[in-house]
Amino acid sequence: GCIMDGKLYPFGEIARTQSCFRCSCSPDAMRCCSLFHTPTGYDKENCKLVFNEKSCDYDVVQKSDPSKECSVYSRV
Repeated sequence: GCIMDGKLYPFGEIARTQSCFRCSCSPDAMRCCSLFHTPTGYDKENCKLVFNEKSCDYDVVQKSDPSKECSVYSRV
């Protein structure tokens, strides 16, 4: 198998790792791509990014009140 972040994964396709990646594990290598998109277009002065491990995505929330979401204009 392959080891990522201290966890052993079996050979083959891995739909979702603990760290929110989709991977292919072979005897030669482990190739992965992220399941999330990083917000780039939002009010960086008043808002902050919080990674949500349950949804494998970033929440963009107000710095002054994290219970309120901010608008996101673009992601990469």
